[in-house]
Amino acid sequence: MAVITTKVRSDGAENSFLFKLLFPKDVEGIPKPPLLLSFSIVLIGTVVLGLYRWYMEATSFTLGLDYFEPAFEIYWMSWFYGQITLTGILLIGGLPLVWFTRPRREEVLAMSASNELSRYVLIFTVASMASLLAICVLGIWVEADAAWHQVTICDTDFTPTHIQLFYGLIPLGAVGGVLGVLWLHTRMPDYIGRVSIPLIMIGAAPLLIMPNLGYNEWGHTFFYAEELFAAPVHYGFVVLGWGLFAITGFILECLNRILILTKLEKAKKLVL
Repeated sequence: MAVITTKVRSDGAENSFLFKLLFPKDVEGIPKPPLLLSFSIVLIGTVVLGLYRWYMEATSFTLGLDYFEPAFEIYWMSWFYGQITLTGILLIGGLPLVWFTRPRREEVLAMSASNELSRYVLIFTVASMASLLAICVLGIWVEADAAWHQVTICDTDFTPTHIQLFYGLIPLGAVGGVLGVLWLHTRMPDYIGRVSIPLIMIGAAPLLIMPNLGYNEWGHTFFYAEELFAAPVHYGFVVLGWGLFAITGFILECLNRILILTKLEKAKKLVL
């Protein structure tokens, strides 16, 4: 159980634009949802995913049917190499950035109840926006991937849908999950000094299906032609769904802590 204190740092950080963007409060100091951040995430995500899907629609059946054609190397493998490079940079650069910029343990434990509540509001907001984007990804790319296998029948080593889904969007989600888990364990009082099993399961879920991606590509290329989700070649993908079920445990952890913090804030206002 984290220590609760009313000590507040007065370093001017709360007056910065970034702080107000991430942790807005009303005139009474009550945390508010970061609506500007939410709208920005939805807008950027919609534009990027829309353009990404448009590119697949425009080039997949004209330039993406055969991995061994020179045009595939230009129009699709360039995406693959770029995505893998970008994902690696985000992971390799993000981990030390989050770790070495973490506040001291004493500073985290000295966080006021109001500021801690603001962070939980941010966590729920980002989780909600990520859920919306995940639905878009599953609805647009997983359906397209199934249709691709059923239409083209025989696959090659890489396909347009796999390059965008398995080597682009899912790895980016995995990197975001890993960085989010590290951020929570270094900046939230209730997670300092302990490991949250639900959080670890959520962060590990996309990573654990990575070996199955290689098996899936190999299977579709050499011995499996028709797309059936119940086929053994897809069994490993259920790890992602099962791991994300751990979000329930994480939400319960958050709600338990929020209950304590709201009681503390209520008692504080009664005293004042």
